Amino acid sequence: MRGERRNPPVLKRFGQHFLTDKSVLAAIVDSVAPRPGDTIVEIGPGRGVLTDELARLPNDIVAIEIDHLLSEKLKERYSSNARLKIIEADVLEIDLASVLSGPFVVVGNVPYYITTPILFHVLRRPLPRHIVLLVQREVAERIVAPPGSKQYGALSVNVQVVADAEIVRHVPPASFSPPPKVDSAVIRIVPRAESVISDEEAGRFRGFVQGLFGMRRKQIANVLRTVTQLSPAEAVKVLEDLGIDPRARPETLSVSDFVSLMRASSGRPGRSPISDQAG
Repeated sequence: MRGERRNPPVLKRFGQHFLTDKSVLAAIVDSVAPRPGDTIVEIGPGRGVLTDELARLPNDIVAIEIDHLLSEKLKERYSSNARLKIIEADVLEIDLASVLSGPFVVVGNVPYYITTPILFHVLRRPLPRHIVLLVQREVAERIVAPPGSKQYGALSVNVQVVADAEIVRHVPPASFSPPPKVDSAVIRIVPRAESVISDEEAGRFRGFVQGLFGMRRKQIANVLRTVTQLSPAEAVKVLEDLGIDPRARPETLSVSDFVSLMRASSGRPGRSPISDQAG
């Protein structure tokens, strides 16, 4: 109890829920599995329970913490560890390329309300070898969802177009202090060596997919026409040329279907998919 009282207060504005379950900590470390020479980037080290486990590894660690009081305690705690660097900052405002010089992996218990922005922030170049995140279970299930499933949506497509993902294990609320009101999951995401889309297409693709899923209950011909401003005949022609049923719903399309649709509709004179950076 005395140790708990010495901890800085929990700040709700940062969505803080500190992991305490040792079996989950072990599962996360096993999933991180860094190679020799990899730098471990930890997002949101908080009170340092995961950092303690990671520090047992022979790798350099860069831990990014937004909470000033927690950051100061971490700096004091690890002041004698030359391999561990604490950066007080919002991870969304850090260019990882500026603090890293070689291969790296990403791990973290991230605030649930900004999971998606953080995920797409670290899925930019330079890409990590893999990412291990503790996230809300619903979000994890959406990320790995296959076409046609209830959870399949814009997040599924936008992650799966650049990476492979798997749920490592589910985590109950009792594994945290304070416990969140939702179940959680550890998810491992491995960026593909060769992405299906180019870096130049990434932002446009996210906006395009987001637009299509914004009308997921409508037939794809009507949705495509609305999002791209194609005429009804042009929309049907694009879909038929790609072998996609104009009556299909967006949630039944594969990731490759979305890529083909974006490129085919972009190629129409005077037409282009919407541009949006949303994930």
